[in-house]
Amino acid sequence: MIQLNLEFFPSVLLFVLPFLFLFIKAFSTAIKKSSASSQNNKLPRVYPIVGSSFSIAKNHERFNQWATELLQNSPNGNILLYRPLGHSQLITTNPSNVEHILKTQFYKYPKGEFFRDTLSDFLGDGIFNADTDKWKFQRQMSSHEFSTKSLRKFIETVVEDELSGRLFPLLSSAAANNTVFDLQDILQRFAFDNICKIAFGFDPECLSPSFPQPVSDFAEAFEDATNLSTARFNSIFPPLWKLKRALNIGSERRLREAISTVKEYAINLVRKKKKELELGTLQSEDLLSKFLSSGHSDERFVTDIVISFIVAGRDTTSAALTWFFWLVSNNFRVEEEILKEIKEKPEALDYDEVKHVVYIHASLCESMRLYPPVPIDTKFSTEEDVLPDGTFVKKGVIVTYMPYAMGRTEAIWGKDWPEFRPERWLEKDEAASGKWKFVGKDSYSYPVFQAGPRVCLGKEMAFLQMQRLVAGIMRQYRVVTAEKGFDPFFTSYLSSKMKGGFPVRVERRV
Repeated sequence: MIQLNLEFFPSVLLFVLPFLFLFIKAFSTAIKKSSASSQNNKLPRVYPIVGSSFSIAKNHERFNQWATELLQNSPNGNILLYRPLGHSQLITTNPSNVEHILKTQFYKYPKGEFFRDTLSDFLGDGIFNADTDKWKFQRQMSSHEFSTKSLRKFIETVVEDELSGRLFPLLSSAAANNTVFDLQDILQRFAFDNICKIAFGFDPECLSPSFPQPVSDFAEAFEDATNLSTARFNSIFPPLWKLKRALNIGSERRLREAISTVKEYAINLVRKKKKELELGTLQSEDLLSKFLSSGHSDERFVTDIVISFIVAGRDTTSAALTWFFWLVSNNFRVEEEILKEIKEKPEALDYDEVKHVVYIHASLCESMRLYPPVPIDTKFSTEEDVLPDGTFVKKGVIVTYMPYAMGRTEAIWGKDWPEFRPERWLEKDEAASGKWKFVGKDSYSYPVFQAGPRVCLGKEMAFLQMQRLVAGIMRQYRVVTAEKGFDPFFTSYLSSKMKGGFPVRVERRV
């Protein structure tokens, strides 16, 4: 029997009904006319009430690729998409515009009500869904914690334990048995264990040192909550998902159940740690313990902020590494350069030494240029504005910058942008016997880690983890794509994925 949640029902129903008839009529006439816009470079058709929603919905799975095609053929690197009920979305690849949005006029472009409302059931008022004073307070508090040596040391210990105790034994077994496995799944499990231990001090044990891999109710619920929350953005007619939520049916019912599971786990952990704090037995190494120890005891507040950090750390590093290993497996020259660098370093590579594997660092940056973990990010204009390229922005417009498309923009990266070439991040250091020296790009041409006041707090630690993992795996193993002619498909939710996973074998190096 369907259980109704009447909390939002009256307001949602009154809002939806006036538009429902017009929407159905527009849909029936327009769906036949909605040409395969994914197959050409013309801007999508705009219809009354629904805007370009038919084209957007038709391309929702390949939205990054479709929007990139449109942007590559735009004379100024901008496009304007029309959403339902008169809303519009400006997408830009112009670095000057990105700097304007993320830094120069930062407070004119918050996350906005549309973004916050869509994700609030899952993320609440956590740092990645907050604006204004709520965001500022959490940012200051988190910045302090991320700058401490104790947290960095704790992260190093967590990652090293996960590598030596689980990932490396698993790869050894896979190599010995010529096992085909999904590397994306293994990297996601590795990252989820790490971020849960760092954020909560809780080990979900998603990654096992042997096959088959275990099932975790918490991890599955987190995956469902992430994917179903993101799916709301793809709704042709946004009030419909709110109606489904009010009626507690379909995907919204599954989302409610997933969020309930995640928050129940989280709140139980918070209460356990609060009890330890009262008894004086709390070990304040993880983020949750640090927040509680500093006097932040509100359960909802600390739960929301820690869930936000898990979202940020769970899929971003695993996505970056998945695409990295696929690119390297198809580029023998880059693989040889990486091996050459690794062999020059001590076998027991500590985190101070990891800083100096510059070719691996450059290769990771180049991989994320082509396949960014967060391929698109959206803000909301709170007032009229003019961007540096002269584009007028109305109040209430959704303003989006797109790292995926920017990494494919000739004006930024040159005609060879399709090539996987780590050397574009390097130059020879003549003062150091001609060795490679890393040369970064400005964060507004390469906003993979955001930029400005919201720049990613965990950027440095993410690189250290990825560089340590890459060096450890590639020293011992060669990652080989298991399917001949494997052509992965890039898709994204809150972060990017390789659709269907990445089937591989690993071969021990001799």
